[in-house]
Amino acid sequence: MSVVIERATSADIADLRQLYYAVYGPHYPTSLGTDPAEMARLIQDPDTLWLVARCPATEGLAGSAAVHSEPGSRIGRLEGLAVHPDRRGSGLAGQLTRALCAGTLDAGRVDSVYATVRTVSAGPQRVVARNGFRPVGILPNAVDVSSRESLALYARYSPGVLDRRVPVTEVPASLAPLLRTVEGSLGISYADTVATEPVPAPAPPPVARLEMVEAPAFVRRRFQERFPDADRWFYPLHTPNILLTPDDGGFEVYAYLNRTGGYCALVTAHPDPAAAAGWLEPVTRTLTRAGAGYVEALVPLDHHGALSAFAAQGFIAGALYPAMRRDGDGFHDYVVMSRTTEHIDFRGVVVDAPLQPFLDSYVSAWASTYLPSREVAS
Repeated sequence: MSVVIERATSADIADLRQLYYAVYGPHYPTSLGTDPAEMARLIQDPDTLWLVARCPATEGLAGSAAVHSEPGSRIGRLEGLAVHPDRRGSGLAGQLTRALCAGTLDAGRVDSVYATVRTVSAGPQRVVARNGFRPVGILPNAVDVSSRESLALYARYSPGVLDRRVPVTEVPASLAPLLRTVEGSLGISYADTVATEPVPAPAPPPVARLEMVEAPAFVRRRFQERFPDADRWFYPLHTPNILLTPDDGGFEVYAYLNRTGGYCALVTAHPDPAAAAGWLEPVTRTLTRAGAGYVEALVPLDHHGALSAFAAQGFIAGALYPAMRRDGDGFHDYVVMSRTTEHIDFRGVVVDAPLQPFLDSYVSAWASTYLPSREVAS
């Protein structure tokens, strides 16, 4: 049975919620597909292209997907890709993905689009791969659906974007395997980037007590006051909803916490991220108690000290997003540093061949971080 692919409308919200429930059950971790008010906002959002696949005979919805960006950003996020169980294997996921890329990347609205893809089967990976997306990393334990799942990060670029990356002279040695893996995946080169020793970790705080402010509207207003200029922070498509600060108010850490999905993104810190570098351990503990089994940070590849600080506190570089942020005529690379406090079970992870090197790289990095080195007795 053929379908018609067209833009979603507010009249589709009830049917969309039923579609996402049919695909994911009651555990879908994002508001797209569960929150009618947020769905209505996104449908009307000029920076969001939301498409549905409609059956002409019944007017029912067979599939849905969207690419969401934000004002001033040239990055899109492919999300909410869902095909009704009765239509799986029909190629509908690929049709939706192609239509979204045509309306965003091909139309010149964004420089790149990324997707976080489930690893419970190879199907989702192959759908995006057939539509020009390439793997750039893996995010173990990134989200809690019906159980804790790992996600793969894929990206697709407009022509010429990867050629305009701003060179990076050095990175901590622990990132070298990830750089080599991305080179093979995207066909780019980091030959001029030198792997060096990490910067010494900042001293831990004498008293590691933190307060967490969970008042989304207040946090959003304060964040906008502290960071009126977007050049001082960069975490696309994440609006902070919590704030962490020590007793003396010496700094403020802004983060996005999703309790439904059990994950958290560290967005930035005031007056400067360096002020909170020594507090990463108590910050992570506080977020874990608040329900975040997975914590991630997006760190510029050329910030050697910040990458070293996160690595010293057990964060592992699982993904590298080349040419993520436009800066004039150039583009800056970013690293996804993540830490999970829950057991990582890779037995249920299914990775297609292009993604396998990223899984191998992560496992090696995890072992180097958390397993004791062997000592050979003489």
